[in-house]
Amino acid sequence: MCGRFTLTDPSRLAEEFDLDLPVPELAPRFNAAPSQTIAVIALKRNDAVRRGLALLRWGLVPSWAADPNSGPRPINARADSLEKPTFRDAFRGKRCLIPADGFFEWEKIGGSKRATHFKMRDAKPFAFAGLWEYWTDGVEKLATCCIITTEANELVGTIHNRMPVVLPKSAYSAWLAHPTSPFDLLEMLRPYPAEEMTASPVGPSVNSVKNEGPSCIEVEARLQSL
Repeated sequence: MCGRFTLTDPSRLAEEFDLDLPVPELAPRFNAAPSQTIAVIALKRNDAVRRGLALLRWGLVPSWAADPNSGPRPINARADSLEKPTFRDAFRGKRCLIPADGFFEWEKIGGSKRATHFKMRDAKPFAFAGLWEYWTDGVEKLATCCIITTEANELVGTIHNRMPVVLPKSAYSAWLAHPTSPFDLLEMLRPYPAEEMTASPVGPSVNSVKNEGPSCIEVEARLQSL
């Protein structure tokens, strides 16, 4: 699964994702967590080319839900479960990119858990394959999203058996485009090449969603010596 991620330099998003300007000013994120508001990139309304950035709540609420505050609000959607009612409509017509520059997974070390921060070797921002939804009862309005996951590659697999789908830049346009066939979309939902990623064990700061700052991705001195 993917339950926390980083976006430490959002100033790079306009260039990296070819966004339509102006782009909302975003604060760096060192510990983005479920139920929080996160950045999402999608095609602008009634436009087949231009991309815009919006802030959505992480935790998908289907448009047909009776109550957005009850029932499941999944933060992840398995790549092999996208025809389930919760995800079906979004997969067919509300796909998005969720920008990040790293994500965390946890492993048990003795009686505690230790997080590992995974990122690209070039340290550039990348995109998770995401889904978004819009819910309203005519008064309240709510836009939400989730991250698609797949089997772990060899690097992430040392910690967890699943990982978020990281899309190559060459797939961004096809993932967002409405005419892309379901077969072609599913072909994109593969583990990202392990050789293009790095992994760093980090200290306990990231374990609490209350913490948001550079300490969440700092490697403790005792871990650097291992």
